[in-house]
Amino acid sequence: MTIKKLQILSLCMVLVLFVSCQATGDKRIIKLGHGLGITHPVHEAMLFLAKKVEEKSGGKMVVKIYPNQQLGSERELVELLQIGSLGMTKVSSAALEGFAPTMQVFGMPYLFRDDAHQLSVLQGEIGKKLLLDPQKYLLRGLCYYDSGKRSFYTKDKPVETPKDLAGLKIRVMESNTASNMVKSLGGSPTPVSYGELYTALQQGIVDGAENNAPSLYTSKHYEVCKFYSIDEHTALPDVMIVSTKVWESLNEQEQQWLQEAADESATYEYKIWAEATEESLNELRKAGVTISYPDKEPFRAAVESMYSDLKVQQPEIYKIVEEIRAVK
Repeated sequence: MTIKKLQILSLCMVLVLFVSCQATGDKRIIKLGHGLGITHPVHEAMLFLAKKVEEKSGGKMVVKIYPNQQLGSERELVELLQIGSLGMTKVSSAALEGFAPTMQVFGMPYLFRDDAHQLSVLQGEIGKKLLLDPQKYLLRGLCYYDSGKRSFYTKDKPVETPKDLAGLKIRVMESNTASNMVKSLGGSPTPVSYGELYTALQQGIVDGAENNAPSLYTSKHYEVCKFYSIDEHTALPDVMIVSTKVWESLNEQEQQWLQEAADESATYEYKIWAEATEESLNELRKAGVTISYPDKEPFRAAVESMYSDLKVQQPEIYKIVEEIRAVK
């Protein structure tokens, strides 16, 4: 069999595997893939979503969840949604910016004044509009999940000031905004898939990464990185998205069931996220991780140029920044 025929056969097998939304008798099944582990609070929220869909539909509609990158990396899952080969996924707004440019606004460092400000933005008109912006790219946002605030964790020394990032290779998501932020702070941004990050840290491919406390704990990256410096540079929400091809295949009642279940799962996720953050910090301390709280002002000052550049290079995105800052 030629290589070309093998490639075609492999593609066919993949397409058979990723039947995104199928009807079995009177039951409609939607596949949801994501990259997180089963102990992560966001996975728990997705289980809650699936439970609510089944309850609301009386068992006529089922969401089947595939965690741990079983169906691909974050970027691969989004691409599968675009061709309709997968129904739903949870994606960081940072990773989504490669598909829906307006989402990059969430990656701007120190964008929100506090948690209340962020929640007002996400639940208000700006947040709702941004959820629907990806539709032109065959993706529809259903809801936001809290993903806390991202901070640096490193192997050999804490990051107390931006100068401490000099010469360090820091893992970032496939996000230009995240890369620019690390560069502005003096580090060397290195894109690595979340599922490959543990090994990359072990092997020295990267010297550290940046994420929230629950992700640091559930990923076990703390086994390699013993310093967690809570500078809280970004507050990137996660986004639950559905393939527009799948969404449009649902009737009005099914769409309502799915949207209501997503909204209720978001409320549930915000509650358990706060609990998981506190628990994760406690467990990290028990595991010997040194947790520090550096002064944020030097970090804010170092990334301020990103806003000046954005105003000149992407005025349409900067306009969203101004709208967000104006929210009371």
